[in-house]
This record gives sequence, C-alpha cells and structure tokens, in this order.
Amino acid sequence: MEAPFIPDDLQPIIDFHGHLCPGLVIGYRAAKAGMKQIHAMRSEDEELVTIVENNSCAVDAIQVMTGCTFGKGNFFFKDYGKHVYTLAIRPDGRGVRISLKNDAFREEDREERIKHLLDLDEQQLFDIEDVTIELPQQAQIHNSVACHNCGEPVMETRIKEKNKEVYCIPCFNQKFQ
Repeated sequence: MEAPFIPDDLQPIIDFHGHLCPGLVIGYRAAKAGMKQIHAMRSEDEELVTIVENNSCAVDAIQVMTGCTFGKGNFFFKDYGKHVYTLAIRPDGRGVRISLKNDAFREEDREERIKHLLDLDEQQLFDIEDVTIELPQQAQIHNSVACHNCGEPVMETRIKEKNKEVYCIPCFNQKFQ
C-alpha cells in the first residue's frame, strides 16, 4: 500500500503486528474513537481498562493504541467472536462500548478495503455508546510455588492441591483427570 494512505500513528501498530490488514485498521479506528469519546490518554499503568470480545488482528492495534496489556492487568479478553471493544477509566468505570457496524465491509480487494476503512466516518463504521462498567480489580502480584510434578513455578492463586501436594493446572489435569 502506498505510504500516503497510512496515517503516521498507524505505522507503529503495523510494525508491532507485522503487516497491514483490514482487522488492524478496525482496531486502530476503534481505539481512536473510544479514546476520543472518553478523553483518555494512552495508559501508562492501569488507569485505562480495555475489554475485547474477539482475538482478531484488531486486538493488536487496540493494545498498541491504548497501552492496555495482559501483563499490566488492564486488558481483558471475552471470547465472543464480536468486533466489540469497551474502554473504561479507573476508578469510576466511565467508559465507551464500540461495536463494528455490520455493513462496514464492502466486497473489495484488500487494499481497497483498508483505504475504505481508513476513510469512513466513525459513525458509519461503529456504533459508539457511553457505558459505565464494574471494573475488574487492579492487577495483584502473587507468590509462586513449585509444582510437585514438573517443578516449574506457578502463581499460588492458580495451583491445584491433591494429597497436600501442589500442582500446576496442566500437571494436575494430566495426573488426576
């Protein structure tokens, strides 16, 4: 794709993801729309929370744009298979739900589809709704303990116990189920 079609703030997302595709543009546009709606800046810590309802390419763009990640504990995945993204601000849960409109896609080749997704008005691309959500707790740091079977460290909140011995989930499932 020719460089003039690519906004400057999209390039770091392409670099992170590895290629430009329609899904990446959807996530880029959703993140921009959501952050604008709730007047949010990129999350340095856990002040912004993101909930995604799919595991598509769009999710990579959402992470880069919002600064929300699994590792920081402010990025949550619900496996619903929908292009729906919720962004909310701590501590009050004030947020926005962005859902891709069903008619946002046309039958076009890949490059035309990308340009189309970049050019569409937000209102043509998404349904955008203000919401207030109950936010998950901020990330907690827990001690690790060694699995009795494999010896690998396991976060203590994720261990399984049997006969006063602790196991990681895979070893427990293999040994006792």
